[in-house]
Amino acid sequence: MFDTLSDRLSGAFKNLRGKGKLTDADIDATAREIRIALLEADVALPVVKEFIAAVKERAGGAEVRGGLNPAQQVIKIVNEELVKILGGETRELRMAKRPPTVIMLAGLQGAGKTTLAGKLAKWLKEVKHQTPMLVAADLQRPNAVTQLQVVGDRAGVPVFAPEPGNGVGDPVQVAKQAMDEARTKQYSVVIVDTAGRLGVDAELMQQAADIRDAVTPDEILFVVDAMIGQDAVVTAQAFLDGVGFDGVVLSKLDGDARGGAALSIAQVTGRQVMFASNGEKLEDFDVFHPDRMASRILGMGDVMSLIEQAERTFDADEAAKTAAKLQKKGGKEFTLDDFLAQMQSVRKMGPLTKIFGMLPGAAQFKDQLENFDEREIDRIEAVIHSMTPAERSDPHIINGSRRARIAKGSGTEVATVSGLVERFFEARKMMSAMASGKGMPGMPGMPGMPGMGGGKKGKQQAKKAKPKRGSGNPAKRAKGPAQPAEAAPGELPAAFGGQLGNSNFELPDAFKNLIDGDEKKK
Repeated sequence: MFDTLSDRLSGAFKNLRGKGKLTDADIDATAREIRIALLEADVALPVVKEFIAAVKERAGGAEVRGGLNPAQQVIKIVNEELVKILGGETRELRMAKRPPTVIMLAGLQGAGKTTLAGKLAKWLKEVKHQTPMLVAADLQRPNAVTQLQVVGDRAGVPVFAPEPGNGVGDPVQVAKQAMDEARTKQYSVVIVDTAGRLGVDAELMQQAADIRDAVTPDEILFVVDAMIGQDAVVTAQAFLDGVGFDGVVLSKLDGDARGGAALSIAQVTGRQVMFASNGEKLEDFDVFHPDRMASRILGMGDVMSLIEQAERTFDADEAAKTAAKLQKKGGKEFTLDDFLAQMQSVRKMGPLTKIFGMLPGAAQFKDQLENFDEREIDRIEAVIHSMTPAERSDPHIINGSRRARIAKGSGTEVATVSGLVERFFEARKMMSAMASGKGMPGMPGMPGMPGMGGGKKGKQQAKKAKPKRGSGNPAKRAKGPAQPAEAAPGELPAAFGGQLGNSNFELPDAFKNLIDGDEKKK
């Protein structure tokens, strides 16, 4: 959703590179580019004006000083101001001192409230270790009750639905009964799914207000479709005035519409975005971290979210066993079965394009990531499953006739099988080197740093290297050899995802192959 905005902001920062200091003209030109980028992203005009004023004031003030070059200074300021308009600090759910905690969902029809109710319940159950119950208080939309029951069943959460819906039943009465049910069966959280309309009207507001008064919710969450643009801000303000809400949930963040609503709603309403939904699956649900979202928009990645997802997905004992295999005998004990298991674990974290997109500097490889075919993983699984246990244990025995048999069994071509075996050996070599602290093969140097460029090969090359001859020009020779540019304090080096400098960083071949799949062979 924020790709276009990210590209425009990156373009604005590029114009500052190579400048020794910021002039008023530079600040005005950059502010103009940022303003256009925000307006094109459908950010509310008052928010844009306030944002640009803050950036210009800080960029032209005393904060701009030595230690950072002009582009770094502006990126730092823009990042901090983005965090501000996105809500500042991460806001957690308020839990009731005496259970149950009541969470009421409000919003227009089609915003994704019912699906989000299931996502929130699953997250509360698995991450917060609560015992949630869903309440079907949307009795107007056709099959809304049935949909909530299906969602609840998928999430493994009970659904309180005494009325069939489809226009039958009193939602306020259902909400009251649900509170008695929750206290009787000792559910710790009650999530009330309410009715919506295609537009804001008096009847919708009154019904939502009546349910609010009946259950006295600890949190009222306004669910807004992030794809509806400026109307999201108008609708949010109407609900704030008519019913009131405590936090915002952005749904459909995986869409390709302009994401201005996400950047506007917290600033306009004064209510923070608390959660973000970015897919159809119940797992596609995240706590909204303003600092991490700002980092993504500026192309700096989101390593913390990636780590959290990995911790939830990977089994610590299995990971330790795999690491031990990679450290022994140069990784030769790591088999195709282990490779498949690791790949399946990674897939549980979500689409590979999303995972790679969280890495710093991934914006440089956006085209490669967009062209990556997720079905390539299915083909890899089919090829490995078509192998015998002996072949998976020792791929070196896979000769021409075996490759032909495997290709036929998996419905692929011999070239696909050959490519997989080659990529497996490359990946095993890379992972073994990393697990042993020898660095990543093919990674541009930071020699001497644990896990980042050591290894015997690097040391041998270092011994063979001859000293460079000095310049024939006496003036140049007096100045001494040119020193490599260092990253500013607190900044990542450009080769590791930093925004600045003319870096020639490329992904290691093993990573490129994993992304490209068999595209090169085709």
